Amino acid sequence: MADKVTSLQVAERAGVSQSAVSRVFTPGASVSKKTADKVRKVAAELGYRPNVLARSLITGKSRIIGLVVAYLENQFYPEAIEKLSNALQAEGYHALVFMASNDSEATQKVIDELLDYQVDGIIAASVGMSNDLTTRCEAAGIPIVLFNRQQDDDRLSGVGSDNVAGGRKLAEYLLRGGHQRIGHIAGWEGASTQRDRETGFLMGLAAGAQTLAARAVGNFNYETAKEAARTMFSGPDRPDAVFVANDHMAFAVMDVLRFELGLRVPEDVSVVGYDDVTLAAWPSYDLTTVRQPANRMAAETLDILMTRINNPEAKPRRVAIDGPLIARGSARKPEGPTT
Repeated sequence: MADKVTSLQVAERAGVSQSAVSRVFTPGASVSKKTADKVRKVAAELGYRPNVLARSLITGKSRIIGLVVAYLENQFYPEAIEKLSNALQAEGYHALVFMASNDSEATQKVIDELLDYQVDGIIAASVGMSNDLTTRCEAAGIPIVLFNRQQDDDRLSGVGSDNVAGGRKLAEYLLRGGHQRIGHIAGWEGASTQRDRETGFLMGLAAGAQTLAARAVGNFNYETAKEAARTMFSGPDRPDAVFVANDHMAFAVMDVLRFELGLRVPEDVSVVGYDDVTLAAWPSYDLTTVRQPANRMAAETLDILMTRINNPEAKPRRVAIDGPLIARGSARKPEGPTT
């Protein structure tokens, strides 16, 4: 096996210093275009690739961001991870994805592994952070941004959609559609997204002098949501509309209504969700939902994280981005404009 080509060999062939070679392959480093072109040409000829791990030992920066995700069954997260990964790569960083759960012990194990990898920052997507874990990351100088989740901890930054406003929009839409018995199938009740969406929804119902006719919990899980739908819609006093806390569960609810219970959507039951994943626009579901602005959420997350990496004294920020209601065919359409 041939020996690996070194940066010194590239420097000698290109007629530049070894430090110039290093700057060419260091994102954000200052180097002239002429030198960069010459070095990259020689590097390609010799088959040289920089040793990123070795460079991280020298600089103290791994240029790796730990991305912790609770689950990928929800179609919103693969899409969001793609946007986050692309945004990080554009800044010269790479995402190291770890799967966790909402169990605090499992999350602690994942964070322990991330600390071992010497990541420069952590994005926690729908994963809670205990006070102990937050303190340890702070002590290690590793900034954390919560994505699509908020916590009552002033040390933590968080980015999400305006879930309260979104929930209220859905309630107002169903009320303007003339619905009289409106149900709600909730997600995991430990999540801020669930809490805030339901809070906004109840506010909207109250403004229209209505309360929930039925409530069940789907835990953001497809099969659990199906069981919740069977229970809610099998009796004689079934709701004429239901707000399902995310699109992933809304698809499960629609499948049960149409294929198990023989109910028509939206003629018998209107169904609305939250997220606006790609599948929501497919004709088989045609789901009315609130769009989570994933591109803007990813951009804000990256901005906060880069600010904290470059300036550890920067204060944490919390951002809630308004998302539009997307009216499709799964819910009875009211007269007048949609807000």
